[in-house]
Amino acid sequence: MSYLTMHSPLGEITVFEEGGAILALDWGRAYGAGNPAPTPLLREAAAQLHDYFDGKRVRFELPLAPQGSTFRQSVWAALCRIPPGQTRSYIDIAREIGCGSPRAIGQANGANPIPIIIPCHRVVAAGGGIGGYSGEGGIATKRFLLALEARGVSREEAATLPLFRTSSQKPTAAQGTLP
Repeated sequence: MSYLTMHSPLGEITVFEEGGAILALDWGRAYGAGNPAPTPLLREAAAQLHDYFDGKRVRFELPLAPQGSTFRQSVWAALCRIPPGQTRSYIDIAREIGCGSPRAIGQANGANPIPIIIPCHRVVAAGGGIGGYSGEGGIATKRFLLALEARGVSREEAATLPLFRTSSQKPTAAQGTLP
C-alpha cells in the first residue's frame, strides 16, 4: 500500500492507495509499513485536496475503494450523492437507502475510512443540529468543512446560504438554490 502525507488547514492528513484506488484518509502522519513513495494517483488526490481546501473544488474525482460491509458501502455511496454546500440528516440517509435506523447510519458514518472525500461531514442531526464527527478535531472540523463548502458553492450564494440545510428544507428566494 502506498501513501502520501500532506499538510492541510486541519493539520497533516495521509491518503492511502492500493490497486489504483484510494482506500483511506487518516488524520496525521503515517509511519511504518507500506510504501511512502507517492503514486500518480496519490499526487492527484493531494492536488484535489489542496484545491478543495483552497476553495477551488467542491467535488472529488478519484477512484475510491473503501473497505466495509455492503450496508456501509450503501451508506457511503449515499454520502457521495449529497451536493456540496448541503447537508442531510441521519434519518434522510436511512430513508434513502431503505434502512429504518438512523443510529446505524451514524455508526457507518463514523466508520467512513475516507473522510472529506466521502463527505460524512455533510450528515447532521435531525432538526439541523450539528451531530457528531469522528475526525480529528471533532465538531470544530465538521463546522470548518461545512463552512468551506458553503463558500465554495459560489461567492454570491455563500452569503445567503444557511450553514445547514436538510433535504426537507426548501430554499427561500433569499437563499437561492444550489447546483
